[in-house]
Amino acid sequence: QVQLVESGGGSVQAGGSLRVSCAASEYSYTSVCMGWVRQAPGKEREGVAAIDSGGRTSYLNSVLGRFTISKDNAKVYLQMDGLSPEDTGLYYCAIAPDRGVYGGSCWPRYDSWGQGIRVNVSS
Repeated sequence: QVQLVESGGGSVQAGGSLRVSCAASEYSYTSVCMGWVRQAPGKEREGVAAIDSGGRTSYLNSVLGRFTISKDNAKVYLQMDGLSPEDTGLYYCAIAPDRGVYGGSCWPRYDSWGQGIRVNVSS
């Protein structure tokens, strides 16, 4: 069973920065796509950023220029700068066999998610 362990997150004031990390293990894919999905209070989950095995990235429009996704072997990172209260939510690490990235997510869907880590941005 795929294991996704998230770390980082926390609370910050608007305009600040946070970094979330995720380590993946026990997956059997030959090549992987990994990303971050968030869920704000009262809203549906949305793909924030994704990166495929070739390093191609895709971002949600609202985070372009502020968030940066990167990877190192089986770890994926999300550097979040210029945070606003609208970025508050639970951030989930997710993984899929690599079929590309689109619209801030791995295509066509994720297979597994982590437990989620909280990001809170105050105004």
